[in-house]
Amino acid sequence: MNYLLFLLVFILVAVPSRYLGGPPALTFIAAALAIVPLAELMGESTEALASRVGTQLGGLLNSTLGNAAELIITFFAIRAGLLELVKASITGSILGNLLLVMGASLLVGGLRNGVQKFNRSQAGLNATMLVLAVIALGIPSLFSHAIEAVNHDAVEYLSLGVAAMMMLIYALSQLYFFRGEQARPQRAPHNHPWSLRKALVVLALSTAAIAWMSEILVGVVEPMLEHLGWTEFFIGIVIIPIVGNAAEHLVAVEVAARNDMELSLNISVGSGLQVALFVAPFLVFLSLIMGNPLTLVFNPFELAALGAASLIAGLVSLDGESNWMEGAQLLVVYAILALAFFFLPIE
Repeated sequence: MNYLLFLLVFILVAVPSRYLGGPPALTFIAAALAIVPLAELMGESTEALASRVGTQLGGLLNSTLGNAAELIITFFAIRAGLLELVKASITGSILGNLLLVMGASLLVGGLRNGVQKFNRSQAGLNATMLVLAVIALGIPSLFSHAIEAVNHDAVEYLSLGVAAMMMLIYALSQLYFFRGEQARPQRAPHNHPWSLRKALVVLALSTAAIAWMSEILVGVVEPMLEHLGWTEFFIGIVIIPIVGNAAEHLVAVEVAARNDMELSLNISVGSGLQVALFVAPFLVFLSLIMGNPLTLVFNPFELAALGAASLIAGLVSLDGESNWMEGAQLLVVYAILALAFFFLPIE
């Protein structure tokens, strides 16, 4: 039995609190907790669909919908004009996957199974992709001030151009991995107990419910920040990524505990890469359509954190084996960054 589903009761708290004028902090917390089991249901239905389309397409389907909950939250944030919250959540999601999830996976897997091994060549390619992602996110930020002094609109054009190239390299990476998987011996198909009809219905209902809870959550962000004294930046970089990806994070840790570190790293690092090279560029184009243009201009603190996370994650995974001490190191780095962002006075 999945105990996360008990958190669905918080829907009954979030809805009346939002529409009957309840405390903003209560509404935010209830909506956030309600999103966690809904994301789990979305992930389960996606897994059921993936089991019917083969290993390669199934992996791509899981990857595509793995960040759906967070994507829905950022959609409503863009609509509300909370662009700094959106950029902070992009940074926070990458940091969360590379440090929090990967660290917890290495720690739990190492304590239970000792030294664990995984595909070194793929880990090396992922490390290169992480560096590329940081460069792609950093270039508009570093060049924006000089460009904006001459032409304000050019910063937006630069972001659109970089976003297009990021999506291109992400598509090429998926093609590369897809062809590589075809050359490997394939695992036996996994028969999911859910029927196709049940999977589609659960996917549709959980997506709609996540959209509703996301709208409630975003709607009380500003009054909640005023009440608690927190910054929009801290909420975006720590709280929202954890809420949106909680179910997926737990899966990565569980897989590591079962001594399948390669799959666990594919979940954590793969999700981080997807956010950097697909979700962030997609949001740039989506925001343009919605009339609230989002640029890929991040502050120096975000860029420094992303650079540090990609560096240590790459170093940890390059040797093709992991242990619990490496996991503890990643978790300490994440805790230090979270603490720093909590005290950082950026609205």
